[in-house]
Amino acid sequence: MSPSGKSFDIEKRAVSDSILLVQPPVQDFYLTRKRTVPYGLASIASALEASGFEPQILDGLATDKSKSMPYPPEFSNLNPFYGRSDISLFSLFHDFCHFGYSFEHIGKIVRDQRPFLVGISSLFTPYADQALATARTVKKFFPRTLVVLGGHHPTLFPEQVLVDEAVDFILRGEGEISLPLLCRALTDGSDLKQVPGIGFREKSGPFIHPPVWMKDLSDYPLPQSRLIRQDYYQRKKKAAISVVTSRGCPMPCSYCSVSSRSSHGRFRQRDVKEVLKEIEAQALVRDIGFIDFEDENLTLNKKYFMTLLDGLDKIFPENRPELRAMNGLFPPSLDREMIRAMKESGFQTLNLSLGSTSGEQLKRFNRPDVRNAHDLTLDLAQKSGLSAVSYVIAGAPNQTAASSLEDLLYLAQKRTLAGLSVFYPAPGSLDWDLCRENDLLPQTFSLMRSSALPLDHTTTRLQSITLLRLTRILNYMKSRIDAGKTLPRPRPFNGQTKIKPSLNREKISEKLLAFFLSDGSVFGANREGNLYEHLVDKALTQKFLEGLKQTSVRGIL
Repeated sequence: MSPSGKSFDIEKRAVSDSILLVQPPVQDFYLTRKRTVPYGLASIASALEASGFEPQILDGLATDKSKSMPYPPEFSNLNPFYGRSDISLFSLFHDFCHFGYSFEHIGKIVRDQRPFLVGISSLFTPYADQALATARTVKKFFPRTLVVLGGHHPTLFPEQVLVDEAVDFILRGEGEISLPLLCRALTDGSDLKQVPGIGFREKSGPFIHPPVWMKDLSDYPLPQSRLIRQDYYQRKKKAAISVVTSRGCPMPCSYCSVSSRSSHGRFRQRDVKEVLKEIEAQALVRDIGFIDFEDENLTLNKKYFMTLLDGLDKIFPENRPELRAMNGLFPPSLDREMIRAMKESGFQTLNLSLGSTSGEQLKRFNRPDVRNAHDLTLDLAQKSGLSAVSYVIAGAPNQTAASSLEDLLYLAQKRTLAGLSVFYPAPGSLDWDLCRENDLLPQTFSLMRSSALPLDHTTTRLQSITLLRLTRILNYMKSRIDAGKTLPRPRPFNGQTKIKPSLNREKISEKLLAFFLSDGSVFGANREGNLYEHLVDKALTQKFLEGLKQTSVRGIL
């Protein structure tokens, strides 16, 4: 008998010792495919194979299927902001969707494969409901299997996850260590309490170990990329892969769940030779056209980074793939030599982490003022033929909409896209603790995402959505400048609520921009050609217009 009183006799439960690792579906307003490669599951699969098990990956997101669904009840307050479709080039969200396979489809696959254990990834707290729904469906279709949840969410909320009877175990920390040990303990009958990071139910209550973290990343095998649906993630008919060169982060940013001040494991960097070995192994079996380095701090160590680029040049002497660091680059870590090398190795765009231009807000974020380095990086990027996206955060605790507006006006005059992210409380971060202590947290886990406008504090939800719309409008203006098009003359809305639906999106957007430049009104248009006005903070749009008159908007290129 197990400590929880359940029989874990493997011979009676399944016909094989196979293990199925599942990436669950996601329910949200949008999904970015290139950010959902199940790299972590591939890493855990390699550790399982090294321990003699036979893992497979069921990627619940590796399909173009998506289904519109009603807003969940807790999202009902977003209807005034997102409730109408908009076909303009600066639209936001409208439909709330189930992205990926249905839960039933996943359950049927589990029933057919009959694994003795199903490991479900629950990385992001806002999507924990989908991970738990996957667990319940797995148990419904194949009750004999064991269900394990791992990832950031069960690491931080073990008791809440174990309340669900569909979950037999949780694993806290990094699964490369704990999942092979759990599987071994289940097959040989050894004491489950000896498995690091484990959690399960006992009659007396939950038994929960502290999280466990890998000490040396190079001690573990390379991710088993053959188990990833590469055909789904390819771009322009070439493979698109993700690579992680480090875990954790040495920086103390208050909003980040993996910073040096968070509850995550310490910063660890892989041996660059191992990273290159991983990439070369994939290059031997597929034509790679895109590599995203999913690190928090890819360029902090110049020697390491330059060695990485030099190795990539040798792996890809011709037809180099596009390189990207989508989690953001720290501007002070970049210099002329590095940027030139990045261009030569395949970078086309720099994702720059700016945070804010407000000194007061930067202190709250535990971030340095990087404006000088940011501007120098933009100049160097332009000279090297690289484009840029610069990211700022809005809507954080004690952050004002006025300071975020200044961020946008600052970026308006820079050769970069404006990337504005609405703050969300990331579990494990300092700001999560701040929000909890000040009773600012949303009522449900599902609302702790940017698209849900989770905070209504010193920046209101209406101001947050307004800042998002202003960002889209600003970037549309930048795109017109790069295309050699003049901005339309301001034109007051004449009351005509119908336009020709045959007009293309560019023409429609041009008309709507003219209305905006007149008085700050933000209009949308549906597919039938009906015009309507979006709900925005008029005072904020007016301040933005006044600011634009005092600056020169620049394109991206």
